[in-house]
Amino acid sequence: MTMTERLSDIEYDILNAVYFVEPFENILKECNEKEPVIADVLKQLIHKKYIVPMKWDEEKSEYIRSFIYDSDDMRAYNYLATKEGLIAHNSK
Repeated sequence: MTMTERLSDIEYDILNAVYFVEPFENILKECNEKEPVIADVLKQLIHKKYIVPMKWDEEKSEYIRSFIYDSDDMRAYNYLATKEGLIAHNSK
Protein backbone atom coordinates (compact mmCIF):
# COMPACT_ATOMS: atom_id res chain seq x y z
CA MET A 1 0.00 0.00 0.00
CA THR A 2 1.41 3.35 -0.94
CA MET A 3 1.15 6.37 1.28
CA THR A 4 -1.50 7.87 -1.00
CA GLU A 5 -3.63 4.70 -1.02
CA ARG A 6 -5.71 4.57 2.14
CA LEU A 7 -8.15 1.96 3.29
CA SER A 8 -11.81 2.78 2.91
CA ASP A 9 -13.96 2.49 6.04
CA ILE A 10 -15.40 -0.85 4.88
CA GLU A 11 -11.93 -2.24 4.08
CA TYR A 12 -10.79 -1.18 7.54
CA ASP A 13 -13.85 -2.81 9.17
CA ILE A 14 -13.34 -6.08 7.29
CA LEU A 15 -9.63 -6.21 8.20
CA ASN A 16 -10.59 -5.45 11.78
CA ALA A 17 -12.91 -8.49 11.74
CA VAL A 18 -10.27 -10.95 10.47
CA TYR A 19 -7.35 -10.61 12.86
CA PHE A 20 -8.13 -14.26 13.59
CA VAL A 21 -9.64 -16.84 11.23
CA GLU A 22 -13.31 -15.92 10.85
CA PRO A 23 -16.19 -17.30 8.78
CA PHE A 24 -17.95 -15.06 6.27
CA GLU A 25 -21.02 -14.96 8.53
CA ASN A 26 -19.04 -13.33 11.36
CA ILE A 27 -17.61 -10.72 9.00
CA LEU A 28 -21.17 -9.86 7.94
CA LYS A 29 -22.22 -9.44 11.58
CA GLU A 30 -19.25 -7.21 12.42
CA CYS A 31 -19.49 -4.93 9.39
CA ASN A 32 -22.45 -2.65 8.92
CA GLU A 33 -22.94 -3.28 5.20
CA LYS A 34 -24.95 -5.48 2.84
CA GLU A 35 -23.67 -8.93 1.92
CA PRO A 36 -22.87 -8.20 -1.77
CA VAL A 37 -20.78 -5.19 -0.74
CA ILE A 38 -18.89 -7.20 1.90
CA ALA A 39 -18.27 -10.00 -0.63
CA ASP A 40 -16.96 -7.57 -3.28
CA VAL A 41 -14.65 -5.72 -0.88
CA LEU A 42 -13.43 -9.03 0.55
CA LYS A 43 -12.52 -10.18 -2.97
CA GLN A 44 -10.62 -6.90 -3.53
CA LEU A 45 -8.72 -7.39 -0.27
CA ILE A 46 -7.84 -10.96 -1.28
CA HIS A 47 -6.60 -9.63 -4.63
CA LYS A 48 -4.45 -7.05 -2.79
CA LYS A 49 -3.10 -9.93 -0.65
CA TYR A 50 -4.41 -8.29 2.53
CA ILE A 51 -6.62 -11.28 3.34
CA VAL A 52 -6.33 -15.00 2.58
CA PRO A 53 -9.18 -17.49 2.31
CA MET A 54 -8.82 -20.45 4.67
CA LYS A 55 -10.30 -23.96 4.65
CA TRP A 56 -10.61 -26.43 7.52
CA ASP A 57 -8.34 -29.46 7.06
CA GLU A 58 -9.92 -32.48 8.77
CA GLU A 59 -6.67 -34.49 8.72
CA LYS A 60 -4.58 -31.77 10.33
CA SER A 61 -7.43 -30.41 12.48
CA GLU A 62 -6.50 -26.85 11.59
CA TYR A 63 -7.21 -24.11 9.08
CA ILE A 64 -4.97 -24.06 6.03
CA ARG A 65 -4.51 -21.36 3.40
CA SER A 66 -6.69 -21.95 0.37
CA PHE A 67 -4.80 -20.75 -2.71
CA ILE A 68 -7.87 -21.30 -4.87
CA TYR A 69 -11.33 -20.18 -3.77
CA ASP A 70 -14.77 -19.96 -5.32
CA SER A 71 -15.57 -16.24 -5.49
CA ASP A 72 -19.23 -17.13 -6.09
CA ASP A 73 -19.42 -18.97 -2.75
CA MET A 74 -17.75 -16.69 -0.22
CA ARG A 75 -19.59 -18.43 2.65
CA ALA A 76 -17.67 -21.66 2.00
CA TYR A 77 -14.46 -20.16 3.40
CA ASN A 78 -13.01 -18.55 6.47
CA TYR A 79 -10.76 -15.51 6.20
CA LEU A 80 -7.60 -14.22 7.85
CA ALA A 81 -5.68 -10.95 7.52
CA THR A 82 -2.14 -11.28 6.17
CA LYS A 83 0.88 -9.47 7.56
CA GLU A 84 0.44 -6.90 4.76
CA GLY A 85 -3.23 -6.52 5.65
CA LEU A 86 -2.44 -5.97 9.32
CA ILE A 87 0.18 -3.35 8.45
CA ALA A 88 -2.32 -1.53 6.20
CA HIS A 89 -4.98 -1.76 8.92
CA ASN A 90 -2.67 -0.42 11.62
CA SER A 91 -1.43 2.45 9.47
CA LYS A 92 -4.89 4.04 9.17
